[in-house]
Amino acid sequence: MLKYIIRRLLMLVPVLIGVSILTFSLIHLIPGDPARSMLGEKATEAQLELLRADLGLNDPYIVQYGRFLGDILQGDLGQSIQSKENIAYEIMHKLPATIELTIFAMIVAIIIGIVAGVIAAVKQYSWFDNISMTGALFGVSLPIFWLGLMMIWIFSVKFNVLPPSGRITAGTGLQTITNFYLLDSILTLDWQAFKDVFLHLLMPGVALGTIPMAIIARMTRSSMLEVMRQDYIRTADAKGLKKHLIVFQHALKNAFLPVLTVIGLQFGLLLGGAVLTETIFSWPGVGRYVYLAVLSRDYPIVQSTILIIAIIFVLINLVTDILYKYFDPRIRYD
Repeated sequence: MLKYIIRRLLMLVPVLIGVSILTFSLIHLIPGDPARSMLGEKATEAQLELLRADLGLNDPYIVQYGRFLGDILQGDLGQSIQSKENIAYEIMHKLPATIELTIFAMIVAIIIGIVAGVIAAVKQYSWFDNISMTGALFGVSLPIFWLGLMMIWIFSVKFNVLPPSGRITAGTGLQTITNFYLLDSILTLDWQAFKDVFLHLLMPGVALGTIPMAIIARMTRSSMLEVMRQDYIRTADAKGLKKHLIVFQHALKNAFLPVLTVIGLQFGLLLGGAVLTETIFSWPGVGRYVYLAVLSRDYPIVQSTILIIAIIFVLINLVTDILYKYFDPRIRYD
């Protein structure tokens, strides 16, 4: 197992180099001029050329990439072109918000998706099976931006029961320890702040978790149906074993490997796909940070953030592979 983990971590190096080259190349193909964005439309060509030279934007592509890669290898993500803020500090400050939103969305997706998939498989062709799988089809098809806007209109504008944006109400006075607000409110026993943070998290979390919830439900149902047809399940049923023991102790554990794969992939995708959700709900996370950086042509922010997300994605896949060993002891990592 240790050799496998080391080998996977070493494979991270060429993956990240490939991601850095691809990201660096695509970012420089985006129309627009960072210097013009910083100085405004009234800036003279001389002022623009001076700023481009100062930022190194006139250097050849290979020189700019070499400088970027050299800084990354030294642990320096650089500075924002617009704000001159340290990018590593900004990402570390905003990353907990994105991770908190992603974890909440995945918890919602896993609980509802697995429960719905198991019940749909056990009660195949029933009204619940038909309704839940039709709902899963709609869940996969619904655009996040449309769903987010509809949720804001219904729950914030129409009924005014949930806050439309942000992460916490201004003036709540939460004492931050980890920058994970839900965790901080529990650690400080601030239950008023916990309620406020939870209400802010509800809509973006459900909106972000809708697509993985639908995928998990469909995969769970499909995998459970395949396992429920196995001989050992029929034998357990014939011996008079209680239905819930057959389903949860025997069938679900053996049907969980494909579901685990989907969960691992979806978790990684959500970290990189939270841009729309964070933008719609004004969630102060990495996704919104990247979106604003793209609008302002702030190349270093976009490049560094995508690289961080790629590292997290690969590490999540590694953890998923390791968890396979727990659910299926027959798996060997040699």
